[in-house]
Amino acid sequence: MNKKTIGYILIALGVILAVISLAADVIGIGSPGFGMQQILGTAVGVIVAIVGVWLALSKQDQKK
Repeated sequence: MNKKTIGYILIALGVILAVISLAADVIGIGSPGFGMQQILGTAVGVIVAIVGVWLALSKQDQKK
């Protein structure tokens, strides 16, 4: 797999993790209220998505 494909996969996984973390109370997982696990899940999801964007937009290494 090249960097761009890995980047797109990381973007998707990061966004999914952040959305699930933010919507945990609505979908009924975890304890009520916005807790530390939701903050951590959201932060990790956003960081993974940012790394994915960086990989997807970075230039490919060109072999000579």
